[in-house]
Amino acid sequence: MRRIYLAGPMTGLPEFNFPTFHAEAARLRGLGYDVVNPAEHGFIDGYEWADYIKLDIPQLITCDTVALLPDWHKSKGARLEHHIACELGIIRINAADIREPAREAVPA
Repeated sequence: MRRIYLAGPMTGLPEFNFPTFHAEAARLRGLGYDVVNPAEHGFIDGYEWADYIKLDIPQLITCDTVALLPDWHKSKGARLEHHIACELGIIRINAADIREPAREAVPA
């Protein structure tokens, strides 16, 4: 587990839940992980839900792990991201369960 994608609820939440995403990204980066945080693109004027998903899915598939934020299962987007991860064999884990520092890749 080296490159982690954060998945969780945004739609309908205060500040789109960006503070939660940013805090978790900072925590995981502090442990040495490369984190893809979909909240970092921020709010884009004129974008709808599908536009954001079209930005996020290409990022997700570059990751080897999806870290699930609290209440992810209540989010249509996070459920879709989870489904894609399942179908592609990408590891899924609750973000809070990641406590160990990232390990350096061992050459084959």
